[in-house]
Amino acid sequence: MIFTSTHIALAVVAGSFPVSAVSLWPVPASLTTGSTILRLAPDFTIALSVSNAPRDLVDAVIRTESHIWNDKHRLMVVDRGASHSAAIAKAPLLPQLNVQLVVRQPVLSIAEETSKEMEKRSEEYTLTVPADGRAALLVANSTLGLLRGLTTFEQLWYTLGPDIYTPSAPVTIHDKPAFPYRGFMLDTARNFYSVEDLKRTFDAMSMVKMSAFHWHVADSQSFPVEVEGYPEIAQKGAYDQELIYTVTDIKDLTAYAAERGIDIIMEIDTPGHSGAIGKAYPEHVACPESRPWGGYAAEPPSGQLRIASPDTVDFTSKMFTALASKMPGKYFSTGGDEVNINCYNQDEATQQQLKATNKTLDEALNTFVQATHTALARQGKIPVVWEEMALSYKVNLFYQTIVMIWISSQSAASVLEKGHRIVQAPSDYLYLDCGAGMWLGTSIGGSWCDPFKSWQRVYDYKPLAGIPEKHKSKVLGGQTCLWSEQSDPANLDSIVWPRTAALAEVLWSPENLLHNSSSALARLHDIRYRMVQRGIRAIALQPHWCAVRPGLCDAGA
Repeated sequence: MIFTSTHIALAVVAGSFPVSAVSLWPVPASLTTGSTILRLAPDFTIALSVSNAPRDLVDAVIRTESHIWNDKHRLMVVDRGASHSAAIAKAPLLPQLNVQLVVRQPVLSIAEETSKEMEKRSEEYTLTVPADGRAALLVANSTLGLLRGLTTFEQLWYTLGPDIYTPSAPVTIHDKPAFPYRGFMLDTARNFYSVEDLKRTFDAMSMVKMSAFHWHVADSQSFPVEVEGYPEIAQKGAYDQELIYTVTDIKDLTAYAAERGIDIIMEIDTPGHSGAIGKAYPEHVACPESRPWGGYAAEPPSGQLRIASPDTVDFTSKMFTALASKMPGKYFSTGGDEVNINCYNQDEATQQQLKATNKTLDEALNTFVQATHTALARQGKIPVVWEEMALSYKVNLFYQTIVMIWISSQSAASVLEKGHRIVQAPSDYLYLDCGAGMWLGTSIGGSWCDPFKSWQRVYDYKPLAGIPEKHKSKVLGGQTCLWSEQSDPANLDSIVWPRTAALAEVLWSPENLLHNSSSALARLHDIRYRMVQRGIRAIALQPHWCAVRPGLCDAGA
């Protein structure tokens, strides 16, 4: 499937529903709609015309049918569509959605497609919904593309009494993402989140076609993930024996996410942010819980892996091997941010080893990274690191290593000049924990990355701004990040959603179709209300009065 046009046309006639009735999020690459009301027939079905359809594709169809019949989402206008009840009751009926896969052998499951290298995935689809009662048609050249099309189809429908209808038939959509990596990062080390919390997050991510969950699973505060062959790391490094992700949990979570088009990229941050490992293996950790902590770490508690120790290098490589073997995707992050040099300068064991081998600290770090990344390569994984590994240290990264930008949006060009692909996660736009005040005791200041990053700030982000044309193809996409110093399950949904949905559209839709935040707001309200209907506690963007009166709460309206 090749798309050659990129346009959006919203056909609206006098007396019809308002333009805001067309509320797809993210906006498709090419969308044409009409103004005819179309109802689902009482016996509406989704017909899957795929030979030997994979189980997860069948399940995706079942979920779509369930969402359409059970969401009970009403049109975002003052009377929620009631004034059109007579017209809705007389509208033509849509009997069926036919789902077809362009011939591709063998047919891979959604999970298998999701686990490919991101540039090799196909997410494009075509969706047509006639206005005259003929069957609708969804076509894609991969099961992952069919999943994305089903997600769009769900968003066309509203409920009024017994009827489920769209006010916008006919609909023609040709769609594909602008960037392959559309992600969200969650820190589960500073505070723990249950398997159910993570699955609910995956459900929300799938609603807006996100493709990557960056799982910062461990840090100096806790190491809550079971490592096969090294059970004591979690047993002693987790906050509690009930707060551990088991090998079974990892299998469950990776499967659940992949079936929804989301690749999980696990991160074990090294060599910094590793203090919790010292609870089980103190011989591998320098300056554990040293005080005052500010001299040894970016935040308490301190603790870094002893990169100059051959035993620690071997231990870390084996730990990565054990964890990477449980991850079905192609990527694994080794972190690499905020390495504290003073910690190593003050660590007697590190200094003795450096002297014995006649190495500098940079040389020891390079040896550590080369060895651990080689271990990942043997597992078929592509390493992912934070930007310091490319910009701050003399480390020879593998050419295929992906670098995540976080310190500032200004860092991207420098990393690209070194030849690496990047994922944009700059704190000045995409850090969701900013603006909540300082969490350190006795401090009354603001957070280091103030101000709060509103959904408008996220939506205003331009991943290719300042990127030379020759490097634009190396920008894989971006992600919002939630560091959990002040977050836990109680506020997970409200701090993430719908702000992360704003980035989902930035990374899916062509830049020329991205509207200003005022015109996007009505559609964002719509997807936020849909999320709430599905049990995702997304925070309100405005009073309900404003949500059903698009534009009337704009400044100066």
